[in-house]
Amino acid sequence: MGHGSLTNDCNTVASNSTTMHYLQTFNQSFTGYASYLANEVLNPHWGNFFYWLIAISLFVYALELLFPWRKNQPKVREDFWLDTFYMFFNFFLFGLVGYAAVSNVVSQAFNDFLANVFGIRNLVAINVALLPHWVQLLILFIVRDFVQWNTHRLLHKVPFLWKVHKVHHSVREMGYAAHLRYHFGETIVYRTIEYLPLAMIGFGIQDFLLVHLFTIVIGHLNHANIYLPLGPLKYILNNPQMHIWHHVKDLPKGSSGVNYGISLSLWDYLFGTAWIPRDGRDIKLGFDEVDEYPHGFFSQMIKPFQRK
Repeated sequence: MGHGSLTNDCNTVASNSTTMHYLQTFNQSFTGYASYLANEVLNPHWGNFFYWLIAISLFVYALELLFPWRKNQPKVREDFWLDTFYMFFNFFLFGLVGYAAVSNVVSQAFNDFLANVFGIRNLVAINVALLPHWVQLLILFIVRDFVQWNTHRLLHKVPFLWKVHKVHHSVREMGYAAHLRYHFGETIVYRTIEYLPLAMIGFGIQDFLLVHLFTIVIGHLNHANIYLPLGPLKYILNNPQMHIWHHVKDLPKGSSGVNYGISLSLWDYLFGTAWIPRDGRDIKLGFDEVDEYPHGFFSQMIKPFQRK
């Protein structure tokens, strides 16, 4: 009895210690990222992601105003301000502070599990550190985009994930800010799936943020109300004339989606999911019940969890 009681007490202490360690990790991460965000807002500089997002958004919006593809679309389109709020919520408030803090705890717990159960203390399987920095960034961009292309397909094929993804497809008038209208659940799905392959290649957070910012530029352009002819490059890079068909209301019969490319159209052409039947400038966007879909932020956040 004495030995059993002592063992139980030791296990309890160890469990409490582990819990406190993870709580401390969360607290440090949350306060650290919150302080980082506050510093970004209060101290503009050339490496400031907060103001880069604003600058990119204003630049693409200026292109929309000067060279609109759909000339009859209002300059301040439907749900413009809602999408603007989504931009800052998803990119900073949730993505950088809330989710980042939780993901640090989860990744720490996952690493501890690998270390304690399998003796794996270093996830890096492919060391790219000796390659030129631009090659590292290119590899990160391509690998991440391919992972995201596959994840995007899942969002259309798995029923519950489609409910989450519907927030993004509830856009009825396309514009650059619609790029970051998506449910916070998408951040969880994308980051969770891409964590392991990116960690195994050993990319740093600064490189990740740099590539992420570059993909923001492409994503803004893909959703913008502009005509962007790319010539032969359209078979490599995603573009507004291709991505508009991803948002079409009436998909090909039997299809759950087309044109899944995030930054690269290459994957759609390689795997047979590219579809541009004609000029899509004036096509109807959304899904069958899009006209009844809620327009408020909070109502859209809870919509995937409602039965109807």
